[in-house]
Amino acid sequence: MRYFITGGAGFIGSNYIRYLLNRNHNCTILNFDDLTYAGNLNNLSTINKDNRYSFVKGNICDFQKVDEAFDQFHPDYVVNFAAETHVDRSITNPDIFVKSNVLGVQNLLQVSLRHEVKKYLQISTDEVYGSLGKTGTFKETTPLDPRSPYSASKAGADLLTQAYFHTYQLPINITRCSNNYGPYQFPEKLIPLTILNCLNGKKIPVYGDGLNIRDWIHVDDHCSAIDLVLHSGLPGEVYNIGAHNERSNIKIVKTIIRILGKFQPGLNISEDLISFVKDRKGHDRRYAIDSTKIQKNLKWEPSIPFEKGLEITIHWYLDHQDGLESVITKDYQLYYDKQYGKKIS
Repeated sequence: MRYFITGGAGFIGSNYIRYLLNRNHNCTILNFDDLTYAGNLNNLSTINKDNRYSFVKGNICDFQKVDEAFDQFHPDYVVNFAAETHVDRSITNPDIFVKSNVLGVQNLLQVSLRHEVKKYLQISTDEVYGSLGKTGTFKETTPLDPRSPYSASKAGADLLTQAYFHTYQLPINITRCSNNYGPYQFPEKLIPLTILNCLNGKKIPVYGDGLNIRDWIHVDDHCSAIDLVLHSGLPGEVYNIGAHNERSNIKIVKTIIRILGKFQPGLNISEDLISFVKDRKGHDRRYAIDSTKIQKNLKWEPSIPFEKGLEITIHWYLDHQDGLESVITKDYQLYYDKQYGKKIS
């Protein structure tokens, strides 16, 4: 089986590539990635010598480059992780998100159709559903109601993907997952950012009152669900993926501080590091995923309890501090200072 993986140098993509190689000895993988700030080939340094794996630098917005890669590789399956993903950055530069997340997906769909792939899998997000109140969950039938340029671009990609199924009979699936955590995540996201700042004795920025709620899943559980949908999902269907781990942002931060304090008792890590900053625009209040469909129809279940998964994740970052520090570039620091400079307490 030949897998064309886009965005495979990023957080979830790199974890999925390792997942495939560890479980499928007969697979061949081409990683097609433009290596933007969040894509790092060091994420895949442990598999560089695996002859089942190869890499091509390319942008999914470049139709000719994508088409040439398909011509040379002849993929059976396409899994699209390539996307601009950070909500904060989409508020500042929405045009980049529309180009990558909509026009880039259009290219992939068109080339996948021409090459008659067995399945095209679009990796989406629960953020396309909008925001929940204090109760309720997102189901696959929940109307799309994106609230940020990021989620709007992902919703647009989902609709294009569904259109290629209904219009051209391209075999597709769409997965919409809750917030991921685990190894190799870029430290603009809440969990690695909190870990990094704790280790460096820096203030931990928390938006607004910190009570925005997200539903968390370990990336390994997400990868197992992706692979199951790719091979067993009914063509044309959408599958929600979640692990029923609702936590407020402030609770996540305090839990990390507690675990790090246990692992690193010599460091002065306490809740005094928490710094509430001005809330971001259009900040969704609560997400919660109903994953009944994939659990019932495909017999999938998450296997990693949240607290255990978080401890494993923190251990990984403690063992890879040099790699974490290496991504802190001048551009990252300028972005960080601009994003979190407005303190409210």
